[in-house]
Amino acid sequence: MTENKKTVEKYMEGFRKSDHQMILDCLTDDVVWKMPGVYMHRGKEAFDKEIENENFVGSPTIQIKRFVEENDIVIAEGAVQGKMKNGNVLDAVFCDVFEMTGGKIRCLTSYLMTLNTSIKFE
Repeated sequence: MTENKKTVEKYMEGFRKSDHQMILDCLTDDVVWKMPGVYMHRGKEAFDKEIENENFVGSPTIQIKRFVEENDIVIAEGAVQGKMKNGNVLDAVFCDVFEMTGGKIRCLTSYLMTLNTSIKFE
């Protein structure tokens, strides 16, 4: 496995454990995290605040179905489930595009689609 893929796998494992430091160690200081149409976070401090989103309880379950790399781009496709504070359950699929620099995540673009349309984000 390449250094970039190892970093992304460590990043995903950090989310599975809700381990902020493990996740932050995978990022450049000027990291950008985008979810088109939803948000854009710049820098580690903003990223850190989103690791455990206030709408959710506990750690998510994340499965990676496809993991590809070309040059300094890693794409992870998979599924995520999580419990929400309002009693709903997030059941979604995602495609994350990681732009890497020196083995660290410089930019992440997350595309997420919920499978259970009854979820209301409050």
